[in-house]
Amino acid sequence: MSTKRQSRPPTRVASWREVPVPALRRLPWPVVARSQQLAAGERFPPHAHPWNQLVFATDGVLQVSAANARHVITPQQALWVPTGTLHHTGALGTAAFRNLYVADDAALGMPDQCVVLEVSALLRELIVELDRTTADHDPDYYLTLCRLISTQLRRQPRHTLHLPWPQDARLQRWCQTLHDHPGDERDMAYWATRLGASTRTLARHFERETGMTLRAWRTRLRLLRAIEWLAQGRSPTLIAHELGYASASAFNYMFRVEMGISPLQWRRTR
Repeated sequence: MSTKRQSRPPTRVASWREVPVPALRRLPWPVVARSQQLAAGERFPPHAHPWNQLVFATDGVLQVSAANARHVITPQQALWVPTGTLHHTGALGTAAFRNLYVADDAALGMPDQCVVLEVSALLRELIVELDRTTADHDPDYYLTLCRLISTQLRRQPRHTLHLPWPQDARLQRWCQTLHDHPGDERDMAYWATRLGASTRTLARHFERETGMTLRAWRTRLRLLRAIEWLAQGRSPTLIAHELGYASASAFNYMFRVEMGISPLQWRRTR
């Protein structure tokens, strides 16, 4: 894979602006919908709930940090966050946040770890309908929607396309630098010197913390940044440049290997 080093400015959100987490002491129904329009750069501070959460947006791209991983969530996806999981969610652009709170129930059949779900057109419409339905005015209909959503959650395809995030503070700073500059091609030897470790020790430590080699982690990082930017409407040529690829064809090759389709095909299917 051909790449080149970039000296471009950081590509992260310039500065996050925290918005308060809505106060809710208990769930009055098995599933509760909550909608909110988020501006670009707004995010909720780290928090956890005594119930499950489905992080979803009908429009816009979300970045979610949870369970030592980062996820980029497009409107065709949602993130299942189990009860008690510390997480925080931010909008990479203007986003129509459509969140579900789901009470614990053994019959749910959902995993006890974070997982990204593909959101079908049916589940999307059920979430929207639940959000605009007043439970007290028609409780039977509301409960029917809750049951349908619970059933549909189990039926959504799952995937593990996330970016593991280390716990070690030095590795976190390094990974944040790579996240902000995904075209940075400085090798393991350079970073070992910066972090005061041997190349072999650093490689072993990184793989133990993330479960991935640096090469594989960087490829996953570039893929997720590409998905984020494609969903925002950026051109594949510009994305290839931002990610440090020497050509658009090199970027297209990586994307096809990882996703099975080209960047433009991916965007058309969204």
